[in-house]
Amino acid sequence: MDSTATVSALHADATHRFSKNTAARIELVAGLGVAGDAHSGATVQHLSRVRADPSQPNLRQVHLMHQELFDWLATRGFTVAPGQLGENVTTTGVDLLGLPRGTMLHLGPEAVVEVTGLRNPCAQIENFQKGLLKELVGRDANGDTIRRAGIMGVVHRGGAVRSGDTVTVVLPDGPHEALQGV
Repeated sequence: MDSTATVSALHADATHRFSKNTAARIELVAGLGVAGDAHSGATVQHLSRVRADPSQPNLRQVHLMHQELFDWLATRGFTVAPGQLGENVTTTGVDLLGLPRGTMLHLGPEAVVEVTGLRNPCAQIENFQKGLLKELVGRDANGDTIRRAGIMGVVHRGGAVRSGDTVTVVLPDGPHEALQGV
């Protein structure tokens, strides 16, 4: 992790839409997610998961993506801005995809998000820009799935998060568990 890891952009939307509105500040609520966001709740809020089992715990309260992904996508011919892929928090200087499960991300002076897993991107990404889904979900040399569309977490401690806040990474004790799709 870079010592200058920061929150570069914030996003929320009260409606279930693909892209989220940019905000200068969001409020994280412990055990629920982003105040006023359609995906906030103790149980699943993503519509496909609600249809499958509305009583599942919400392991996807906060969606985080790294600005470096947008920069990489630009080298591959895609123009994607923060918030357009539905994330709540865009970071700079953190290898989000390389973090182990259970990592605590301190966002600014108050809020803490516990990392639960990798975002499992849906077909809506392909509708957003043709060919984009293939860039965000691929295969490595062994044929294993690679997910690049950010990570998901739950709010461990609430608080305000502002664009420009620092991001501090606290790794879990013991053996580290690689992130899986959630």
